[in-house]
Amino acid sequence: MFSPKLLTHLIGVAALSALPLMGLSQSDDEERISPAVESRLPLEDLRSFAKVFEQIRQGYVEEVDDSTLLEFAIKGMLQGLDPHSSYLDSRSFDDLQANTTGEFAGLGIEVGIEDDYITIITPMDDTPADRAGLRAGDVILRLAGKSMRGVSLDEAVEQMRGPVGSKVTLTIGRKGHKEPFDVTLKRDKVRVYSVRGEMLEEGYGYVRISQFQMDTGGDLMRAMKKLDKEELKGLIIDLRNNPGGVLQSSVEVVDAFLEEGLVVYTEGRNESSNLRYSASPGDITGGAPIVVLINDGSASAAEIVAGALQDHRRAVVMGTDSFGKGSVQTVIPINDDRAIKLTTALYFTPKGRSIQAQGITPDITVERVKVTRVDGRSRTTEADLTGHLGNGNGGEESSSADRKRDRANKEDWYSRDNQVFEALNVLKGLNLYVNRPAAPEDAGSSKKRSDQVAIRAEDL
Repeated sequence: MFSPKLLTHLIGVAALSALPLMGLSQSDDEERISPAVESRLPLEDLRSFAKVFEQIRQGYVEEVDDSTLLEFAIKGMLQGLDPHSSYLDSRSFDDLQANTTGEFAGLGIEVGIEDDYITIITPMDDTPADRAGLRAGDVILRLAGKSMRGVSLDEAVEQMRGPVGSKVTLTIGRKGHKEPFDVTLKRDKVRVYSVRGEMLEEGYGYVRISQFQMDTGGDLMRAMKKLDKEELKGLIIDLRNNPGGVLQSSVEVVDAFLEEGLVVYTEGRNESSNLRYSASPGDITGGAPIVVLINDGSASAAEIVAGALQDHRRAVVMGTDSFGKGSVQTVIPINDDRAIKLTTALYFTPKGRSIQAQGITPDITVERVKVTRVDGRSRTTEADLTGHLGNGNGGEESSSADRKRDRANKEDWYSRDNQVFEALNVLKGLNLYVNRPAAPEDAGSSKKRSDQVAIRAEDL
């Protein structure tokens, strides 16, 4: 749990709340806001507030205690400012910390909704769900005896979380099983890693950043180590539906791909809100081409990464326009388990762009669509013909059966995810252009290539 002596500087998220760190103490914060306190309070407005408070206290249909009314007043005051300033009660404060640190007590299941039921997308590695043998596609029919049909994702996640060591029974429906069956799980501490990576094809890597937690920079380094960086020809950074998160982590991600230069800067009313973040030397890809994927679910810290890499011309940004959240929130603890989240600044990309209520426009727009491969009629190749000549250079022959088998063995990214498929094609094109070998000399000519170029120039 965060200490009330810490001030956590965060970037809010569209639907979630996620955030970046700044080591200011509570006393520092009091000094920062003291000039505003010096102004004379509006006495008449305070009297009006007191009258409204007393009318509710005495005349509301149900009795409400004074502390609850005052909490409602604080919530209303913050919610009236902008969509991202808010009051964090004990539960909200705990959720914020879990989202920021990536640690919580639960079962370790990523879930979604399918046909009105909570469905397991994937069990996380080395978690209670993984150890119990739960699988992707399993349907959670009941939780602790309660039907999960029609239950929202937020409500389902809340019910699955609980104290470490506590038990809960899930009733599971699984394809291929005639009857549902029960699985009892013991909740444990779960660590959610915000980055995963894989090689899509030889030389072409893919990293997915789901949100920006405090250790996302470290998660990125661990994911990149698993890739074959020695042969890396290009990298896709997938920020689609990434709601944002810790500001410092987004800076660390950008820094991993830049040798130098400004990453992002913030501007607010108070001098302490005016900050600049720059990259340090070192590019973990060795300068390999990068494509960043974004969509309208890419917000806040995700937009910082996309905007910085775009401004430095370090990456091609593809997809659709991002969400457009360009404000910075500061979390100010009030006591041990409550805080306020207050918008204190706007952030700007290296070229001074504010993406607030506008978003990042991709360099290449690619909508997410469903693509179906159209197979033409079976065609005969030269290698299928009886008595065909062999390859003059001793190369391997390619028959129609070979080609069909090769297509079947390859991942059909164009049908699974057309945006990843298009990003991969762009990387291949960039790699081909940058690393195109010199044209070979004409086998029947003794002239040097430089002479040929000179002659062509003279002809022009």
